[in-house]
Amino acid sequence: MPGVLAYHLIITAYGFWLPNDPRGSWSDFVRAWELFRFGGPATKTTERRSVAKRGHDIAKRLEAKKHLARHAVEFTGAQALAISRGFADYARRTGLIIHACAILPKHAHLVVARHTCSIEHVARLLKSAATTQLMQIGMHPFVDFRYRDGTLPTPWARKQWSVYLNNFDEIRRAIDYVESNPTREGKRRQSWSFVTPFSV
Repeated sequence: MPGVLAYHLIITAYGFWLPNDPRGSWSDFVRAWELFRFGGPATKTTERRSVAKRGHDIAKRLEAKKHLARHAVEFTGAQALAISRGFADYARRTGLIIHACAILPKHAHLVVARHTCSIEHVARLLKSAATTQLMQIGMHPFVDFRYRDGTLPTPWARKQWSVYLNNFDEIRRAIDYVESNPTREGKRRQSWSFVTPFSV
């Protein structure tokens, strides 16, 4: 992507944002029949800005979550620490530069510099590294929901939301947003050792 310097990446826990969320989603189709029956087809959007504040029927959205195959994931503090170790490990191994990170119970925000692979691939590998850490400490949210072959369902949504950042001002605004995000949920600001401060 010519001109892209960094990305504001949002990865969500399973059940946080449904494929047929009335505000729009990044999904092409609804995999679960129960969700499709309740809320209809996927509400795919190509919007690059957050649609979280769009008006919608909140009661209907919450009712739809009751039709998930498994309970919606909410990470605990201990699980968030494991996720951070996964992010740190991936960044160390690949040279990914992370300028900001906030790990919340239902989703994580990161500002990452443009990397050698696509942001979609970066998101998949960050989620994989985080899941590996959760498994290693025995705190995978679906440890009691194994598939027949013994594998575990992912605790993450299948895709991600990524906003392209094309200049330094956009990067700084995204960093400010990510760093202040925990306070919007009544939590303390976060500081992670794997974060590289942005400078020009």
